[in-house]
Amino acid sequence: MSSEEKAHWADELRRHLGRAKALRAVANADPRMSADRLRLRGWQADRLAATYRDLLDSERYRAAARFFLTDLYGPKDFSERDHEVERILPTLSATLPASGIRTIALAIEVDALSEELDAAMVAELRRARAMAKISGKAYAEAYRRCGKRAQRELQLKLIGEIGEALAALVRKPLVHAALRLMRGPAKLAGLAELHAFLEDGYNAFYTMGDSTEFLAAITTREAVILRQLFDGAARPFDIPGEG
Repeated sequence: MSSEEKAHWADELRRHLGRAKALRAVANADPRMSADRLRLRGWQADRLAATYRDLLDSERYRAAARFFLTDLYGPKDFSERDHEVERILPTLSATLPASGIRTIALAIEVDALSEELDAAMVAELRRARAMAKISGKAYAEAYRRCGKRAQRELQLKLIGEIGEALAALVRKPLVHAALRLMRGPAKLAGLAELHAFLEDGYNAFYTMGDSTEFLAAITTREAVILRQLFDGAARPFDIPGEG
């Protein structure tokens, strides 16, 4: 990537970081909202684990599936990672390759988008008095009432782009060595969350090898579920404990 593209992704990173922080501040200001958001994300994590059980059980794909389901699409609170990024943004812009900046920018864009979509889902589930015990049926109905199809499709597109960005990083052997060398200094500098995100993603894709089949499985399954939900399916996914 050119220096102009590097500057572009640094600007995008800054913009999405500000949006994610603002949305999270609103959610965390209300203890009930914060608890409901975590409950929703826990339910979504169970759904994802059921949908991708084959990938989680695969020796080849397990690490990449865990990374996607916890660090990109899961219930984890990314406040600390985003705080670290904000604190050292000028250093990141100066030292990381453009592909690395782009990977972080895409991840934080997904984070911000997920905050927005989860807030809308919590509001709809509360309206239906279904927040205390979320069911597949209640989730599907709330999903449709929220609308936001364009945002849902963007979320899925970004997930695919992050996977492609990580696959591209794996093809840069110097990145692997740099991440190993940075582990200790990053921890001492209070950047453990950010470093873990980059290293875990890199290692997962490095171990997996060719990511084509893995990324296709995620984007295809999620696209089918999205379409079926908007088409009125009662529950186009499996949830542990629900018949």
